[in-house]
Amino acid sequence: MKIVIDTDARSLLVDEPNERTLPLYSKAAFEILSREWIRVGWNMQHWMGFSWLGYQLLQLPEDVLRLQEVVYKLRPDVVVETGVYRGGSTMLFASLCQLMDHGRVLSIERFLQPGLREVFASDPLGHRICLFEGDSSSAEIFRAVQKEAAAARSVLVFLDSNHSKAHVLEELELYSQLVTLGSYIVAADGVMRVLADTPNGDPDWREDNPAEAAREFAGAHTDFVLETPEPLFLCEGYTEELTYLSDAWLKRVAATERPLARGGAVDDSAEPRR
Repeated sequence: MKIVIDTDARSLLVDEPNERTLPLYSKAAFEILSREWIRVGWNMQHWMGFSWLGYQLLQLPEDVLRLQEVVYKLRPDVVVETGVYRGGSTMLFASLCQLMDHGRVLSIERFLQPGLREVFASDPLGHRICLFEGDSSSAEIFRAVQKEAAAARSVLVFLDSNHSKAHVLEELELYSQLVTLGSYIVAADGVMRVLADTPNGDPDWREDNPAEAAREFAGAHTDFVLETPEPLFLCEGYTEELTYLSDAWLKRVAATERPLARGGAVDDSAEPRR
């Protein structure tokens, strides 16, 4: 696609699907420019330059603010997070719980960074965090998290670990069982599909991405719908293009119970490391 910005004429010309000229200061132009800004910024690793309370936060700032709005609105008893890495998003959720004086974070990482458990334990927000080390898609880890969240009346889930479609589908089948009515399970980084042709992208991402997993899951489970939360303050310039959470928000709309995915007996004596 060719984009021509003429600041003198205050216009934006695009040639796909057909050549057309838009007012530069319009919602349509803003959405086109936002889409390309996302692609360029991701390749420049813009998203890696942010932190939360000193912990590296590998999230787009716009997404952080939207997540904050949802946590504020739902006031979950428990936020379940898969994928910890350096701990930025864990501390984001924990600090929101602390500000509301309500809630805990159950965070899962396949291999915790050396010393991170001790750093969290000594942090003033450490009492809001419960860590699990292991594969988030394993029945053993899920059962341990399920047990910890058993008393929660409101649960929000944020999936941000292995982003392959197959792995995200496994996580969705498991952790969707914890999501309470009206809350969400979020499959992060669906934006991968629009990054496939960028210099640092991968052609396989066109089909192998969390958004494909979320859409397939929604198609197979009538108790969930793909529904992006509306901002608390909706303005004319709002666009869903400024996000890495494309087709990510799966909202529970019915209390249908489903059998445990990848079920079978689990040896409860073999507790995962916490």
